[in-house]
Parts: sequence; C-alpha cells; structure tokens
Amino acid sequence: MGRGSWAEASRIADVLRKETIGGALLLVGALIALLWANSPWSDRYEDMLAFTVGPSSLHLDLSLAKWAADGLLAIFFFVAGLELKREFVAGDLRDVRRAAVPVAAAVGGVIVPALVYVSFNLGGALKGWAVPTATDIAFALAVLAVIGRWLPSALRTFLLTLAVVDDLLAILIIAVFYTADLSVLPLLGALVPLGLFAVLVQRRVRSWWLLLPLAFVTWALVHASGVHATVAGVLLAFAVPVIRSPGAGGPEAGPGLAEHFEHRFRPISAGIAVPIFALMSAGVTIGGFGGLASALSDPVAIGIVAGLVIGKPVGITLATWLTARFTRAKIDSGLAWIDVVGLATLAGIGFTVSLLIGELAFGIGTERDDHVKVAVLTGSLAAALLAAVVLRLRNRVYRRIHEVEQIDRDNDSIPDVYQG
Repeated sequence: MGRGSWAEASRIADVLRKETIGGALLLVGALIALLWANSPWSDRYEDMLAFTVGPSSLHLDLSLAKWAADGLLAIFFFVAGLELKREFVAGDLRDVRRAAVPVAAAVGGVIVPALVYVSFNLGGALKGWAVPTATDIAFALAVLAVIGRWLPSALRTFLLTLAVVDDLLAILIIAVFYTADLSVLPLLGALVPLGLFAVLVQRRVRSWWLLLPLAFVTWALVHASGVHATVAGVLLAFAVPVIRSPGAGGPEAGPGLAEHFEHRFRPISAGIAVPIFALMSAGVTIGGFGGLASALSDPVAIGIVAGLVIGKPVGITLATWLTARFTRAKIDSGLAWIDVVGLATLAGIGFTVSLLIGELAFGIGTERDDHVKVAVLTGSLAAALLAAVVLRLRNRVYRRIHEVEQIDRDNDSIPDVYQG
C-alpha cells in the first residue's frame, strides 16, 4: 500500500475529483427518489418508471427503469472497464506485485459478504447472494470527501483500485449467474460490430459517428441475447488501446485512446448515468417505522445489511492481511492496520450495482426488490457512519502524511516524496 508514482497519484486525484462530484449528484438523485416515492405523488413516480419508450420492432420498447439499468449503466461499466484496463496496462498495477493486494482485497470483499448473506438465507432466497458484494465507488468517494479530506494518496489509490476490480467482478457475476435465457444468435451477432469497433479503435479512430453506432448495435445485440446489456460496456472498453501506437510516438507521446475516452465519458457516467439510475432505482415506499422494521426483518434484508456492514470489512481486511502475511507486501510508512479496516468498512457502501443485482435477482417493483432497496440503503448508511468513526480517529496522522506529500523544495511541481 505504497503511494506509487507521481503520475499515477495525479491521475487518481483527478479521477477522485470527478467521481466525488458524481457521488454528490448520486446522493441527490437517491434522496429525490426516496422523498418522491413516500410522498402523496408516489403514483406519478411509479408511472414514470413504467413509462415505455423505444422501437418495439427491435425489442427495445423498454420502461424508463429498464433503460436506466440496462442502458445508462452500460456507460458506467464502459468507464470502469477503461479504468481497469489502463491500470493493468499502463498504470502502477502493471507490476504484478503491486496489483496483488487490491485484487486480493476485492476478491475477499466479494466472497465473504456472499457467505454472510447465504448464512442468513440457507433454504431461502439464495439468488440474492451477490447483492452485498459490490462497492459503489461514487457513493464511497462522496462520503470520503466529507470525512477523509487528508487521506493519503496510498489509501485513495487502494480504495479506487479495489472498487474498480470489484466492478469487474460484479459484471462477471451478472453475466454468469444472472443470465436466465441465453439466445446464441444475437450474442454471436454482437461479435461483428464489436470486432469492427475494435479494429477502428486499434487504428486510433476517434470519429463518434463511426464508433457510437457500432457501440449501440453491440449493446442492442447483447441485450437481445439475454446477457445483461452492461456486459457490452466492459467488452467495448477492453477493445480500446491504452498505449499510443509507435507511429503516434509510443507511450512517451502522451495519453492513449483509452484515457481520451475516459476523460470524455467519465463526466457523463458520474454526472448523468449514475445519478439518473439512482433516481430510477432508489425510490421505495417505506411505510413509516413499521414498514422499515418489517422490511429489515426479512432474512434477505438481514443478509444484505450483514454482508455490507460485516462481510465487506472482514473480507477485505482478511484478504489484505493474508496477502501481507504470505508475500512481501507491507503497509506504507505512517499507515496502520486500522486504516485498512477503515477503508474496508467504507467499501461496505453498496448502491448502484447492489440495486442492479437486486432487481435482476428478484424483479423490478416486487416486494422483495423493495426489501433489497431498504437493506442496501440501511447497510450503506451504517457502513458510512462506521467508516467515518474509524477514519476520523486517524485524521491527525493523515494530515501529517498529507503535508509531507505536498513538500516540493526544488519547485519542479512534483512533491519530493515521489522522487526519493
């Protein structure tokens, strides 16, 4: 959990600024949805979600709720895929030793919450096992902006990388475990526009009028195949080259096409796609204290809350400790294991992907889906409060590390700690 290179730290700081703004908008969208769904105008909220738009001839006459989950979140996963590929191809994580800790932490943060959920639902609704496995990076960073102003770059990088790997694991889970009916022909058909898209981007073509139609057709065919359409976002992202071609000057000539697309689409993802999905998905009629108590007494809700609040921190901390115990990995100077616990607790904030998996597992608008929403919101709030307590206790230490990371005696715009 070292601070890494200055180039990576600068890029991470830029990403966090954009995601923090997106997280604030996400919270606003979720709050509006909750207030609207519990207001005298709740029927209008339901009518909005059910409103259908799109060409029926292409089987894309979907409700606004489905467009948000299947369409807008494909943009979110496209950006996550770009981020992940860039990290492992050109970022600090191209070093396997540096990548091992956050990857192991992400895996632990998926396995243990799933086991916690299953332990509360043996013989019951096991299909919701993946709901508490996802970390919402935008929501977590919005909380982090409030409680972790002085958080060192090593911890910020660790959290972001953990969340990005977590997103990839989530999309694999969705593709493998939440594909009910698979149509092979549309899936094979999707390979054609995907292949053309890959050829164009490998040739460093940036023309939107060529790439966007191919991306949309790929998304539509994946959607028609029965595989969740967000998978198309990741596949398209993985086709984009990270490093400049030798003819364009190679890696030393500046950012590649993946970083270019990331700069273009991250504001759309964080500022539009995710907040609108929150508006469409977070609205649940609670029914006062009695309704809240009834929802949280459901074993599904108990498993989700326990998975987020207990399973996530235990899984991430345990996996990190095991990696440090059996490899040469070590915590950076000035940091302690309590910092890992604090970040692991913060990773228990599950929102966007957790709500999506809940809808896939139990169906949109069902009673169980409402219980999932209540549980995800309750567990995420509890995780945020607990993380705030742990991380605030270390704020003085973080501030001291932050001040050291700002010293630049030679005035070359690169802090001295990155040149040692």
